[in-house]
This record gives sequence, C-alpha cells and structure tokens, in this order.
Amino acid sequence: MSFTIYVPCDSSAISLGADRIASAIIEEAKKRSISIQLIRNGSRGLFWLEPLVEIDTPSGRIAYGPVKRSDITSLFDANFLEGGAHDLFLGLTEELSYLKKQQRLTFARIGKTDPISLEDYIKNDGYKGLSNALNQTQADIVKAVTDSGLRGRGGAAFPTGIKWNTVLNTPSEQKYIICNADEGDSGTFSDRMVMEGDPFVLIEGMTIAGLAVGANQGYIYLRVEYPHAHKALATAIEKAYAAGYLGDDIKASGKAFHLEVRLGAGAYICGEETSLMESLEGKRGLVRFKPPLPAISGLFGKPTVVNNVISLASVPIILDKGGDYYRDFGMGRSRGTLPLQLAGNIKHAGLVELAFGMTLRELLYDFGGGSATGKPIKAVQVGGPLGAYLPESQFDTPLDYEAFAANWTVLGHGGVVAFDETANMAELARYNMEFCAIESCGKCTPCRIGSTRGYEVIDSIIAGQNIGKNIPLLRDLCNTLLNGSLCALGGMTPYPVLSALNHFPKDFGIDNEANVA
Repeated sequence: MSFTIYVPCDSSAISLGADRIASAIIEEAKKRSISIQLIRNGSRGLFWLEPLVEIDTPSGRIAYGPVKRSDITSLFDANFLEGGAHDLFLGLTEELSYLKKQQRLTFARIGKTDPISLEDYIKNDGYKGLSNALNQTQADIVKAVTDSGLRGRGGAAFPTGIKWNTVLNTPSEQKYIICNADEGDSGTFSDRMVMEGDPFVLIEGMTIAGLAVGANQGYIYLRVEYPHAHKALATAIEKAYAAGYLGDDIKASGKAFHLEVRLGAGAYICGEETSLMESLEGKRGLVRFKPPLPAISGLFGKPTVVNNVISLASVPIILDKGGDYYRDFGMGRSRGTLPLQLAGNIKHAGLVELAFGMTLRELLYDFGGGSATGKPIKAVQVGGPLGAYLPESQFDTPLDYEAFAANWTVLGHGGVVAFDETANMAELARYNMEFCAIESCGKCTPCRIGSTRGYEVIDSIIAGQNIGKNIPLLRDLCNTLLNGSLCALGGMTPYPVLSALNHFPKDFGIDNEANVA
C-alpha cells in the first residue's frame, strides 16, 4: 500500500522549512519501509500553519501543521498516514473554517494540485476556458469578459472588457499581451502564489486574451525577487508548448500565441504599466506621458493589453462558466472575487479569496483573528505602500472599490497590513514619503523633489520643530504631489501621509489642528 503526502513548494512555506520537512518525510518513510508518493503542492494560504502537511485518505485530505522537522518521527508513530491523532492534527483540510468560508474561484486549484503538472491542471478543469474560447469569435470572448464585470485587480480597477475591446478594435498587424507580475507592494503576495501554485491558469488566461484581441505574443514581466515563480512559469510554459497549448497552431486551431518571461531589475516604478513597457523595450523604466494609451500605442508602439496576474488568472473561469456566473459574486460595480492578503500585526496571516462585499472588520477578526499581540488594531493600510491608513472607525467599510473610494481610500491589489496600538503613525507616514523618494523614476518634479522635501518636513514634525508651520507645509506638499505628479507613485503618496495625519493627529504632536496656522 502506498500513501500520498502533500508538502507545499510555495516560497513562504519553504522559508518556514517545507523543503526540510519533505526530505525528512522521505527519509523516515524509507527507514520504516513505507511506500509513499510525496507531491509538492501550492500553499493553501494559511501561513500561520505552514508548513502544512496533508495526507490523502479515503475520507479526504487531512491536514497537520505547522510541522517542524522534529515532529516527523512522532507523526509516523501516531500513524498520521492514515489520519492518526496527533497534537498537530487539524482535521479535513476542506473543513477548516478559514478555507470553508472563502469563495475560491481564481485560487480554486491552488493547494490541491502539483503546480507544474499539466495532467493535474487538466484533470481539475484546466483549459476548459481556452477550449471554449477557440470556438468563439473575438467579439464573443471580449463580451464574456465585459459581461463578467471583471475589473483590473492591480490597483486602478479599470474594466478589463473595455481595455480588451479597445485593443481588439485598434487596427495593427502586431499586438501584444503583457502580464504585469512586478508585484512590489508591501503585504501583497497573491500574484506570487498564483505563479508558484497554479502557473497554467495564468498561461491559459493570457492565451485567451491573445485570441480575444488578435495578439500572438505575450510577455510576463516578473519581478526578479521571485525565483521560485520564475522556475514554475518556465517549466509550465515549456510543457504548454509541448502539449500544443502554446505555439503557432494552438490545439490544431490555426491560431497562434507565444509566451515568454522577462525579468525586471527591482524597480518599484516598473509596476506602473508605461514604465514596465519602457523596461521591456530595453530602456530605463521611466513613466510615459498619456495619451496615447497603451491599448492604442503600447509596447513598441503597438496596441497592447496590460493586465496584472490576478486579472488574467480570473479569465479562464469566466470563459469556462460564463460571464454571468462570475458576475453573480460581489456587489455594486465590484463583481467576482478578490484575493485579499492579510499581513502585518495579525494573528492569522494568509490569503483569503472572497466575493466583494465583506467588511474590513470581518476580514480582520473572522479570518485574521485580530492582532498577533492581542492588542487593539489601531490602523490598517490597504492597497500597498501608497494606500491610505484606515482607523478603527472605518473598519465597517465593505470591501468594494466604490465604498473605499468614498472614504478617499483604495482597495488596490488587496494587500491588508494591520498595526496595533503601539504603531506611531507619524513614523509610518515618514516611511511612505521616503519610499516615494527612493522609488521615484525622477521624471516629474513633484514626485522627485516633493517626496524628498516631504520626509524632511515630517522629520521636523516628529522632532517637534515648528509644528504650526510644518503641518500646513506638509499638506501643501501633498497637494502638489497629488495634483502634479505624472503617475500614481507621486499621485498616491499623499494617501497614506494625509490619512495618518487626519486620523491620528496626536502622533504628529497635534492636540487640536484648528490651532495650527
């Protein structure tokens, strides 16, 4: 009799010892002459339980975690291969409340399959969307994506169908599909988890996008800090070519799509789509003026679709089950699901995929379990280092693009970083302003100069110098950045700074801002 064991290959799990756990399980099984098949799956996203080891049993997969190398002998002694009782026993994986309460569409396979097994992918509904797309017109594919209500999951939340339709209707002999995989926001890791845990879904989504708009070449612009994702993507792309899912004649359809990975060089600004294209063209990553829009004149001056990983990875299920199916999840103009990443001072850090509409408070406490320290959560930054800080009074805001915009906040890429009551918001605002100064491409004056002057002014405020003059000066600098910057890096840096100042004035040495000149 042979037993099937799953140990994650996700880089977060590896950093917590998953490779050592896998090796130890193999060694122990060999010592005991037990036949096992060890599969390296993606992470389920329950990072406080990683490394999470799962065992295939007749009643379903049973989880144990977090497992240390020193636990392996006792796990075997407890007959964990057949679901035996142990201190690390968690029960059926699918019944864990953290997973059971989610709506996993984009992440449906992640954690269940071997990420680089094409057979596993196809067995679990992979390439059904592409199969349907090959039998549809370009306009029908674009209509399905439009009807789904899918919006960009990278920050701006622009309707994906409108972008695709623009590229489709712009005449050109050459068009391109670009996946923006330069996931640089603090507290975000959903793109990485997709690329490491289910790379074929991204490949399928990009192929469908190529068929939809008439593009035969795609590029995944991947941040160099993701070597595990790079390896998984390279292997999956090679297998997709070998099986006829990429190439000059996709599944004997007469339609072509080619795909390759290009590595960035660590520049945060290249997460902005025009800087990204400059980098892809072999130039320094500088922001371009708009118009023209990339959909009309993008990479090498040709019509280009630029979407992020989650946007493109959401496309296969839309083409498989239909736009109406996807649109039935969510609220208002925010349709479908969003993978939310819980990080910072949070008890249960991890990945949560939910339909739009749950409140931030429910996310923080029902899933996150509150702060890791047990102290009250003072503030949450949503949307990366350019996102606003939300105070406790705004925790009942539903996770919805328009609801967040009404509070002068952004949902962005879905990164949620929690801070307890010990956090100093002036120090955090200073960090955000300095981050902008360091990462600025330098093309526009407000961002290049304003951010540097900004953190210098905050330094003076923290030191208690000329508060009455420096607070208005900081607001004036933020106004200049907000209205005068060429791109969102400078334009959004005021969000965290002003939200910290407005909601937590005491951290800036202000008892009553009405008294500030």
